[in-house]
Amino acid sequence: MSLHPKVIVVANGKGGVGKTTTAMALSGIFSEKYKVLAVDADSQGSFSWWVKQSNKGIGFDLAQETNPGLLGDLQRITGYDLVVVDTPPALGSKVLAAVVPAADYLILPTPPAPMDLAVLIETVKEAVMPTGVAYRVLLTRVDQRSLGEAREAQKTLRELRIPVCNAVVRAYKAHERAPLEGMLITQWRGKNARSAEADYRQVIDEIQQDWRK
Repeated sequence: MSLHPKVIVVANGKGGVGKTTTAMALSGIFSEKYKVLAVDADSQGSFSWWVKQSNKGIGFDLAQETNPGLLGDLQRITGYDLVVVDTPPALGSKVLAAVVPAADYLILPTPPAPMDLAVLIETVKEAVMPTGVAYRVLLTRVDQRSLGEAREAQKTLRELRIPVCNAVVRAYKAHERAPLEGMLITQWRGKNARSAEADYRQVIDEIQQDWRK
C-alpha cells in the first residue's frame, strides 16, 4: 500500500439497494488484511448505528462525517491502508459531489430490477463518468430463483459499456440479521451465513484484480 490510503466509495442515487450492507461487508473483509477506516457520510447514520450495536469487535475504525469539505480530502488521511465510504442516497447531494472525485474506486450497488437499473445508469452518467474514477456496478439483493434477471442486467450494463462485477450478492436474510445482532457477515453463524459471506469475498477478489491492472 502507498503512503496515502486507497479510497473506496460505495454510492447510488437511490436508497434501499444494499449500499450500507456493502460498505459494512467490504470494511469487515478488507480489515482482515489491511488497516481500514470506514466513513459514514450518510446523515441517516445506519452504518454508525450498526457499529454501536456491535459487541464482538469489528476490526476497523469508524468515523461519522458529512462535511463535504472534509470528505473531499480523504486521500490525505494517514495511518490507514483503505478508507471505505458509505454515502447518502441523494444524487445531487454536496456529499456525493465531494467524495466521488476523491475516490480511487467506486462500487455502485443496485438490485437488477429495471427501475433500479434506470436510476443506477443515471447515477453513472451524472455523478461517475465525468470524474473519470474507476468503478464497477454490483448487483445486490438478487433473488436466487431468478438469477437470469441478474444475468440480463449484467448484459444490459455491458452493452452500455458500464463495468459490472461478475459476482452478484444474493438476497439472504443473513445480510439483515447479522447487523441487527451487531455482527459482520463474517461473524454471523446463522442460516446461509457462509454463502452470503462468499458473495462479498468474490466481489473483493474482483476489486483487487482491477487494482492490479
